[in-house]
Amino acid sequence: MSQINKYGYNPLIRIPSVWLLLVLIVSNSCQNKREAIQPEYRELTESVYASVIVQPDSLYQVYAIVSGILDKNLIEEGDPVVKGQNIIQVINNTPKLNTENAKLQLQLAQENYSGRAAILNSIEDEILSATLKYKNDSTTFFRQKNLWNQQIGSKAEYDAKKLNYELSKNNLQLIRSRYQRTQSELLTALKQAKNNLATTQIASEDFTISSKINGNVYALYKEPGEIVNTMEPLATLGSKNRFIIEMLVDEVDIVKVNVNQLVIITLDAYGDQVFKGRVYRILPKKDEQNQTFTVEALFDHQPTKLYPGLSGEANIIIAKKDSVLTLPISYVRNNQVETESGIKDVETGMQNMEFVEIISGINANTKVYEPDEL
Repeated sequence: MSQINKYGYNPLIRIPSVWLLLVLIVSNSCQNKREAIQPEYRELTESVYASVIVQPDSLYQVYAIVSGILDKNLIEEGDPVVKGQNIIQVINNTPKLNTENAKLQLQLAQENYSGRAAILNSIEDEILSATLKYKNDSTTFFRQKNLWNQQIGSKAEYDAKKLNYELSKNNLQLIRSRYQRTQSELLTALKQAKNNLATTQIASEDFTISSKINGNVYALYKEPGEIVNTMEPLATLGSKNRFIIEMLVDEVDIVKVNVNQLVIITLDAYGDQVFKGRVYRILPKKDEQNQTFTVEALFDHQPTKLYPGLSGEANIIIAKKDSVLTLPISYVRNNQVETESGIKDVETGMQNMEFVEIISGINANTKVYEPDEL
């Protein structure tokens, strides 16, 4: 049953209107308490982040090109080396035996080609005998031919002398051809024996491994007595004083990176200390596994003490403006901002981890609210 007060109103009917009014008042109060900021002019720097590994310049791993037993390491880890300096000695008796056999083969080839018992000497004797026989048969034949032209002698005797002459001539030509062929074969065998000896001597020399650079020994992987093969590295060498900053840059950022751009570097080993460098090379091949490119930089002023593999972080400066209108990144969503007069579209420019450039849409006097959610 409805209850009517003395003023003729049912109080139960007014309660919803009161609550609605209270909600609106509280809502407006909360809206008025939201803090608004205004865009500010500031210096803005845009950069590309990269993880860092420091490595010596000209770093390379040393391999043996022959198998054997490691006889001795002629250097220690941390030692300086110069180009051409012997650093590792490997032993194997097989190359020595091969060298001795190659020497014997060369001596035999030289003896066959030009020695006292040379094969060519015996063929030269055959040529001399065949030449004498050819001259004798030639003289006899032409004498018989003259007689036959004078109708002196028999046809059978003429034919016999002619046959002997032709056989002697052909035999002499065959022996001379065999001499030339044998001479060529012996000369080839001599050259092959010389090449074989040179190859075995090179193989013997390859058992002493030398440095290819002026630098430092950073690692030795084998101890004397261990087996050496051509697949496993024996040492790591690199520059002693010059280090490279290797940076891994995500593929979405690589097109922004150029040679000679400023790099800001922090190394875990040096805490909060900041170093500067310059991009000097961009490797064009992408690492498919982690979708990054390798970018190399050099220190402007290199730290006094560095070691291979030191890690850290870097920011490659790709753009910088002295005075631009900016907002905190959190205030801009999908190129829109919330202002006192509602949502407005803005054109943005460069940005970093904190601020974004506002090119148009609002000005320095516009009050902007931070959106509550995306």
